[in-house]
Parts: sequence; structure tokens; C-alpha cells
Amino acid sequence: MKKYLSIFKIQVVNSLAYPGELVGRSLMIIPFMWVFYQLWSVTFRSTGAEAINGLTLRDTLWYLMMAETIELGRPRIARTVAENVKDGSIAYLLNKPYDFMLYQFSTSMGETVFRTATNALFGGAITWWLVGPPPHLSNWTLALVAVMGAWILNFAMNALIGLAAFVAEDVAPFEWIYQKLAFIFGGLLIPLDFYPQWLQTLSRFLPFSSMVYAPARLFVAPNAGGFTSIIALQFFWIMALSLALSLAYRKGLTYLTVNGG
Repeated sequence: MKKYLSIFKIQVVNSLAYPGELVGRSLMIIPFMWVFYQLWSVTFRSTGAEAINGLTLRDTLWYLMMAETIELGRPRIARTVAENVKDGSIAYLLNKPYDFMLYQFSTSMGETVFRTATNALFGGAITWWLVGPPPHLSNWTLALVAVMGAWILNFAMNALIGLAAFVAEDVAPFEWIYQKLAFIFGGLLIPLDFYPQWLQTLSRFLPFSSMVYAPARLFVAPNAGGFTSIIALQFFWIMALSLALSLAYRKGLTYLTVNGG
């Protein structure tokens, strides 16, 4: 595994090579949080309630901050693999003395670390200014473990979409569908707590909730029982998606047509 750790370190250094670009991307979270604040402030005022389904305005904003941090921090692996197929560089990568999928995993994790950190920094600053400090500041460790599980799940889903490029080349439609499913069933724009009960039950079992909702909800309301169930569900989906990824990769190689020089 030393080679993949080295790839991870190289990508971390590469991510810091252009700090202006890194900061510029992360600043996007500031207008997002401002819009969320205006929207949910009106919502809570119109209901006249201090809390809705167990979430206060402060909890909701900090939940959305964490959800956006996870979403904006993930690299677009599907797009990268599709470009490798289109320009023919996939042949160069496949002939290297490393596993292609583990290489992609190492590079994506190296890129994710600082993206997530800068998003959390700017998003946390604006959210703190708008609604005050986050709840349970001393229990961030539980949320961080769940976020790491979400990173792995995000990679597995995006890698599966990327492997579709071995057959279809253009994966943009699949990526669009995945993003919309994550928005709805992952609780990216609206916490699952505000959904009808039947939709909450369905959404919480799907992998999308383990990628966004679960770590974000754990961030605002950490507890040992919830942490255990979240990690167990994440582990289940990681195993299932890893198996699917392995099978799709082997099958995809038989359909791959290399373009370019």
C-alpha cells in the first residue's frame, strides 16, 4: 500500500499548488449558506415554532453547512475517468504498475482533504456569524468518522458512473441523474427529518443518505447509538458498492475502446 500512500501525498501537494483556485472554489459555499439562511428563517418564522421535527434554525443551518461541505468537497471522478477514455490516456494509466481503481481512490482522497477543509472553514465562518456556534462542539470526532465513510461511498458511486465511460464514453447524463438522486434522497437541500415518514424510511436506507444526511445529522446531534447504526449502514453499502465496482471494472475492460494516440 506504500505506492498508494505516495500517490495520496503527491495529490495533496498538487492540491496546494494553486491555493487561489482552491480558495475560490470554496468561497462558493458562502452565498449558498446565505440563501439557506434567508429561506429557512422565513420557514421557521411562518410556522411560529422554535424547532421542526427536532431541528432548530441553528441546527438546520449547521446541518446544511456540513451537507454542502461534503458535496462541494468531493472530486468529479466520473468526469476524470470519462476524459481519460476520450483522450486515450486511459491506456497509459492501465499499463502502469498499480491498480487503476486504487490509483483513482488515492488521488480522489488527496484532492478531497483540502477541498473539504476549506469548505468547512468558510462555510463554518459564515454559519457561525449567521446563527451562532455549532452544537456539541466537543463531539466532532464522531461526525468526522462518518464523513470519512461518506468520502468512500461518494468515490464508489462516482467511480461506478465513471466506468460507464468504458462503454458509453459520455457519462454526463448518468452524473446528472446521480446528483438529483443525492439532492432528494441524500437530504442535501432539505434534511430528511422534514420529509413524510414513509419517504424518510426509504431515504435513510438508500446509500445517498449515508453520503450526506447521516454525517451531517450526526454533526448537529451526536450520540453513540446513532453513530453505531450510521457506521453499520455505511459499511454495508461500502461492501456492496465495492463488489459492484470490482465486477463493473472487470466487465468494462472487455468493452473498452481506446481513443487518441
